[in-house]
Amino acid sequence: MSGPSFNSSAPYETHVVLNQPPPFAGRQLWTDDIALMEAVQREGAAAFAPRLAVYGGLAGDELYRIGFDANRDRPRLRTHDAQGHRIDTVEFHPAYHQLMRTAKEHGVAGLSWHEPQPGAHVARAALSYLHHQAEAGTSCPLTMTHAAVAVLRGQPHLAEWSRKAAAPVYDPRDVPVADKAGITLGMGMTEKQGGSDVRANTTRAEPIDGERYRLIGHKWFFSAPMCDGFLVLAQAPAGLTCLLMPRRLADGDRNAFRLMRLKDKLGDWANASSEVEFCGAQAWRVGEEGRGVATIIGMVMMTRLDCMLGAAAEMRMALAQALHHARHRRTFGKPLMDHPLMANVLADLALESEAATVLAMRIARAVDHAGSDPAEAALARLGTALGKYWICKRAPAFVNEAQECLGGAGYVEESMLPRLYRQAPLNSIWEGSGNIQCLDVLRALAREPEVLAALRGELEAVSDRDARYAAVLQQWRDAAAPEEAQARVFCERTALLLQAALLLRARSPMAEAFIRSRLQGEHGMAFGTLPAGVDVAGMLARALP
Repeated sequence: MSGPSFNSSAPYETHVVLNQPPPFAGRQLWTDDIALMEAVQREGAAAFAPRLAVYGGLAGDELYRIGFDANRDRPRLRTHDAQGHRIDTVEFHPAYHQLMRTAKEHGVAGLSWHEPQPGAHVARAALSYLHHQAEAGTSCPLTMTHAAVAVLRGQPHLAEWSRKAAAPVYDPRDVPVADKAGITLGMGMTEKQGGSDVRANTTRAEPIDGERYRLIGHKWFFSAPMCDGFLVLAQAPAGLTCLLMPRRLADGDRNAFRLMRLKDKLGDWANASSEVEFCGAQAWRVGEEGRGVATIIGMVMMTRLDCMLGAAAEMRMALAQALHHARHRRTFGKPLMDHPLMANVLADLALESEAATVLAMRIARAVDHAGSDPAEAALARLGTALGKYWICKRAPAFVNEAQECLGGAGYVEESMLPRLYRQAPLNSIWEGSGNIQCLDVLRALAREPEVLAALRGELEAVSDRDARYAAVLQQWRDAAAPEEAQARVFCERTALLLQAALLLRARSPMAEAFIRSRLQGEHGMAFGTLPAGVDVAGMLARALP
């Protein structure tokens, strides 16, 4: 008597994949994003739309795919070669270099400078927003390279550096700047004892001649250490001074600095951050001696803008992931998105995302016109600090809520959401944490009358479009100037008013829900608490076609 036959495995099949959404990659991040397309048109960069569409296709497909590789295989520090020579080299996965090359060639780090025309800063901001959605770590050197040009272009003796930083060329070779057509730039500002208080820096800059110095000291955060040069703050004889330190000297020798270790960070894994010691490294002075903080102000405005853009981009990608999942996943007999409570959550996230995008792009226009319009310059001065505080503060909770929409799938690395969640706190910390931004807002409003005038002009321009908004604006006008301890609540209320004003100005269908939920208090402390009667279905259709 023979036993049962096990030749056929079909009756015992246990792994049939059902009810799973298709892969996310292959989306067009530009045409998917109605709020972004409208903002670019509204803020004066419509001429760049075809180029943004090209980059949106790259970011949603090729760059999105290789971003996983760049984060899975993290940068590695090699301090010495096999023969024992000091080399201080950081090795990256090839995907990192492809991300950098694509971004550089398409203008993510330099469009504002190498094609100066109306709307160029807005278009560059949109490129940065699209790129950050695909891979955020490379945004660090791209942002620093872009921002550094704002400082270097006013220095005739550093014209080559300024021109090559802006150039749409990526060259990762460790060779002198003279041998390259395009370069990248990093920063070394923070020290152990000072943090945001850079005036406490102890690194010394000893004069060699009129423009050259030797650097002796350390930096606690030395970002993107494989860049070609670094803007550094150090104490010169006349006080804190900004300097440009090359990685390689003109004769090809390594400059006299040592990479001590790479930071083991929560996120931002594709990007290398390091600690460094300067052992007499040569550097050129940038700006006047003793005016280091004043010299880098223009750069800080640019980097703060990119913090806003990065946080808004993280929200946008997290929202897109959640919507993509909820449209394809079925639970309890119908698509996840068709459950009213889930629809409320997703619509609330869509609302928050659009408000972040319109604020970031409006401040990009202020930066674009800052050189020719004093009111826009004043708005850029305020808006980069206010927007950085509020948008960056919202991102971590936002990304976590998007993870919850996917459930356990949003907590594993095959999903992009764990990477976004690790990345989300970074922009609130980099370039001055929340308290620094809020204090800067209070300082600007108290000391610079044109800043308050610019803010009021922006808020009051739409006061006739919604009576509820006008009432909240009047309460804001009537309130006393805040004490320092109340700076955060003041900045929160001001940022919400500004976002509401911009949604009204854009005539966005999201404006009513934003005013009811964010200004009038018809909202809980968690996402998914929009009031009854808002057009949830319309909001979701707008968020991701």
